[in-house]
Amino acid sequence: MSEPLVMGIESSCDETGVGIVRGTELLAHALSSSMEQHVRFGGVVPEVASRAHLEAMVPTLEEAYRESGIRVQDVDAIAVTCGPGLTGALLVGVAAAKALALAHDKPLYGVNHLAAHVAVDQLEHGRFDRRVGALLVSGGHTEILLVDDIATDITLLGQSIDDAAGEAFDKVARLLGLPYPGGPHVDRVARGGDPTAVRFPRGLTGGRDLDKHRYDFSFSGLKSAVARHVQHEQRMGRGFVVADVAASFQDAVCDVLTRKAIAACLAHDVDTLIIGGGVAANARLRHFAEERAAKAGIEIRVPRMGLCTDNGAMVAALGAEVVRRGLPPSSLDLPADSSLPVTQIVAA
Repeated sequence: MSEPLVMGIESSCDETGVGIVRGTELLAHALSSSMEQHVRFGGVVPEVASRAHLEAMVPTLEEAYRESGIRVQDVDAIAVTCGPGLTGALLVGVAAAKALALAHDKPLYGVNHLAAHVAVDQLEHGRFDRRVGALLVSGGHTEILLVDDIATDITLLGQSIDDAAGEAFDKVARLLGLPYPGGPHVDRVARGGDPTAVRFPRGLTGGRDLDKHRYDFSFSGLKSAVARHVQHEQRMGRGFVVADVAASFQDAVCDVLTRKAIAACLAHDVDTLIIGGGVAANARLRHFAEERAAKAGIEIRVPRMGLCTDNGAMVAALGAEVVRRGLPPSSLDLPADSSLPVTQIVAA
């Protein structure tokens, strides 16, 4: 079939996104964020996020129509994030997509938010038509994936067993007196620090832990180590350099993420690693990944900054691949599933 024209709707957390793509060509990328409403709480408040999605959905749809010159009547299908994410937030996007699909007689596809973070790279670098590895670092999720087919076949190789990397960044930023969201602020401050100033632990990287959790992650101990270091320095009446602590913490995270991702690629004979999710915007993570991948002969693909964070374009990109393969659409009683596993790419 010709390249499918697909609209994607995203509302899993605090961004309301609508994207329109034709195959791997991005036509519209409209986004509304409620981040500023959550800053004073130091984290996303689900009820606030849900209400913000309700207010932003129609204006964001209209912005996508204006940007692309395409309306919902023109598309071949509608894709929507149905999980994982915040239940109330997901319900807003799912309800909007169902209404549009029913009103305009369009097939509806409920797709996986995490798989969409991988699929969006195709809008930047073209299709990957062979097996690839993926390091997904998105909010509450840190995972290593083996992608045989982005629309039908994803294997979970490893994941965080406690705090995800994004959560660790937020918690450490709070310890250091940095604003929410923590990731961008830690990255910014760390650029002026010494990453060797403090030797923080690298969780699940040695001995029995590595045997049992070869591709899994744990950042809870690292977060606690940062807290103990800060408290110790304060008890001793010494100041500490925020930039040095931030840089040392960030290096510990990026070291483990990239070390395990590259090891997984080598073990599974994969020559391409895609890095997706909001933390993919981290400059130090990109540096580690590129340096280690070059030594291992692995190609690194990272979407541009605006496509790393949650957005409707990534949902549309995954939807287009699903439609291109002729997979059956989801039913109109499609539920929102806050714990949808990454291996379930399309909901029935």
